[in-house]
Amino acid sequence: MEIVKTSMMTWEKKVEAAYKRLLSIPEDVDRRVREIIERVKDQGDKALFEYTRLFDDYDPVESGIYVDEDAIASSVSNVPGDLLDALKDAASRIKAFHEKEMETSWFVIDEAGTFLGQKVQPIPRVGIYVPGGRNAFPSTLLMNVIPARIAGVEEIVVVSPTPGGLLNPALLAAAYVSGVGKIYRVGGAQAVAALVHGTESIPKVDKVVGPGNIYVSHAKRLLNGLVGIDSIAGPSEILVIADKDADPRLVAIDLLSQAEHDPMACAFLLTPEQSLAEEVIEAIDEEVMTLPRKDIVFQSLGEHGLCVVTKDMDEAIDISNKIAPEHLELMVKDAYVYLGKVKNAGAVFLGYNTPEVTGDYVAGPNHTLPTGSTARFSSPLGVYDFVKRTSVISLTKDSLYRLGPTASIIARAESLDAHARSVEYRLRK
Repeated sequence: MEIVKTSMMTWEKKVEAAYKRLLSIPEDVDRRVREIIERVKDQGDKALFEYTRLFDDYDPVESGIYVDEDAIASSVSNVPGDLLDALKDAASRIKAFHEKEMETSWFVIDEAGTFLGQKVQPIPRVGIYVPGGRNAFPSTLLMNVIPARIAGVEEIVVVSPTPGGLLNPALLAAAYVSGVGKIYRVGGAQAVAALVHGTESIPKVDKVVGPGNIYVSHAKRLLNGLVGIDSIAGPSEILVIADKDADPRLVAIDLLSQAEHDPMACAFLLTPEQSLAEEVIEAIDEEVMTLPRKDIVFQSLGEHGLCVVTKDMDEAIDISNKIAPEHLELMVKDAYVYLGKVKNAGAVFLGYNTPEVTGDYVAGPNHTLPTGSTARFSSPLGVYDFVKRTSVISLTKDSLYRLGPTASIIARAESLDAHARSVEYRLRK
């Protein structure tokens, strides 16, 4: 992990090089995903099952396409009691946070006597993709299912691969805690295609949410428009802004907590303190050697890690706003003061005692966050992702006479005569 200074002429290029990832999809990935989508669309279960046997070494015909409610319920006996309690605690906090996001329909009669409003209602059927197998993430299931339930989604279709037939007990326990009654044992681009087009076994949905590998993400990208999607999730990112009072060991371990996710994960440190940057690098070098996923960390930090020594804290904030990171830790004394200066970030963690990891699991806000600088215009996953809004308009004769001439004038300015006449004919009566 290299240290650069903003006083160096090349520092911006180094930041860009470290942060620029997955701006294009490899041709072989694009070609394979398009092929999978077309085959599942045309052949349904036949293609879905064939790809599941090929990629997951699991036969849905012999062993079943889904995990049923009884199997999910019985899973709680296969997980340690403290883990089950932790999942319940996390679910409770996630639910409490997201309940505050719930929108309601509203209606008014304005000064023209026009009845106006917005009808807010849940998306009828949503597909949720949850990574499975040994690297299954029960927290991801909680973070996606709970907001959908709060929104009132009538049918939640959960898909998750089971490589080699492996059923992850922790994932099933999370399903039990969040009230999921069935999990379809399929994954990859083929599962996304099945959710979008429907097969004999998988119902067609209206929106697909949830993270996945490059094949899953690209399938969502290609099928966006046929259904709604949450976002195109990229590799994890963390940016830490630290002052002289920050503990270098804690800064180091927080950077490592994201670097261990994926070789493409990004970890940045911005600080005006050269000595702190050096101490953090030293702590990273010590800690990484004790991590089981050290090979992933070495690649991640080597290709997408950087310490930037800034002239002051304000410059650090400015650089962070340009990067628009997924996770931003303000490990500074006056964190609440600097929060007001943050313009772009998926989630902000304030102070020395708020590691990003708490946001992953138990703080309450969603851990599905915008990546790849999309925090400039995107938001975390929330209840609002599982509802749709319908505008409602009703005019009386009086309000039509008041508003109609304005509509007619604008319509004729746009050379849309039929538009104008639809109002004018009514005004003549």
